[in-house]
Amino acid sequence: MPEHSWSTDPERRQAAGIPDEVQFATQPRLAWPGLAWEMIAAALDARVEAPWVTGDEAYGQDPQLRAALETRAAGYVLAVACSIRVRINSGRTPFRADTVADRLPEAAWHRQSAGTGAKGLRYYDWAWIDIGSGEHRHLLIRRNPGTRELAFYLCWSPAAEPLGELVRVAGTRWSVEECFQAAKGQVGLDHHQVRHWTTWHRHVTLAMLALAFLAAVAADTAPDRPAQPHHHTRGSNPISLTVPEIRHLFTAVLNPPVVSPARLPHWSNWSNWRRRHQATARRSHYRRRSTHETSG
Repeated sequence: MPEHSWSTDPERRQAAGIPDEVQFATQPRLAWPGLAWEMIAAALDARVEAPWVTGDEAYGQDPQLRAALETRAAGYVLAVACSIRVRINSGRTPFRADTVADRLPEAAWHRQSAGTGAKGLRYYDWAWIDIGSGEHRHLLIRRNPGTRELAFYLCWSPAAEPLGELVRVAGTRWSVEECFQAAKGQVGLDHHQVRHWTTWHRHVTLAMLALAFLAAVAADTAPDRPAQPHHHTRGSNPISLTVPEIRHLFTAVLNPPVVSPARLPHWSNWSNWRRRHQATARRSHYRRRSTHETSG
C-alpha cells in the first residue's frame, strides 16, 4: 500500500476498501525476504506448481528464506554476493566465492545458454561446486565469455539436478524482468488511475491476462525453426512476431480504423520491414560474437 497521510485513518481506509490486515510498508520493507516468503508460501499453499524459486542478492543472502524453501522442498537458485563464504569438500574453513572461482581450472567451465534474450541465445561459461554434505547443494558461478565478469548463485534442490537445469533456472530471472517491462509497456500494468482496493486488483488482473493472451498468440505464431540462425544465413526472413507486433495487429483489427481499411496492408508491410531489420541486426550480433569468441 502506498504511503499517504490517511494510511492510518480507519474511515478513509474503509472508503478505499483496504483490508484491515494490510498495513503501510516502505519499499525496502516490501523487498524484505520475509515478505517474499509469505507470498511464496501462499502460492505453495494454493498448490501452485513451482518447483524452483530464483531471485537476486537481496533474497539469496537471507539464510532464513533459504531454510524456509528447503523445508517446503522448493528448489532454489538465488544470486549471492562474491563475498559469501562456502565450505568445499566438507572442509572446516569457508572460502569466499570469488576465491573459489579464481582457483578453478579452465576445464571446470562449461559454455551453456541461459535462455533466449533480446539478441538470441545468451551464452555464458558456467561452473558448479558441491558445497553440501550429502545434500544437493551447490555454488553456481557464471562467467561472461567477453568481459570475464562473474556472478554467483547458491543452489539447493530436493533431488539431484544436472548443471543445465540450474543454468536454466538462473536464466529465468531475465524473462521475469522482461515480463514486467512488457506488462508496463504493452498492456498498461502501471497506468492505473484508481482509488479503490478492489478496482486496483481488477486492473492488475486484466492487464496480466491481456499480456498472457498476447504472449500465447505470439508463441503460437512462431515458426518451427532454430532459435539461433547460422552465421552465414542469407536472405531476409523476418524474426517471429513479437508481443508488441501482435498488440499492434489486434489494435488495427479491433479498433475502428481512422483511415480506410485499404491502409491496413501498409501496417503489414511496415511490420515485415521492421522485423527483417531486427533479423539482420540479430545475424550481425551473432557474427560479431562468433568472431570475438574465435579470436579469444
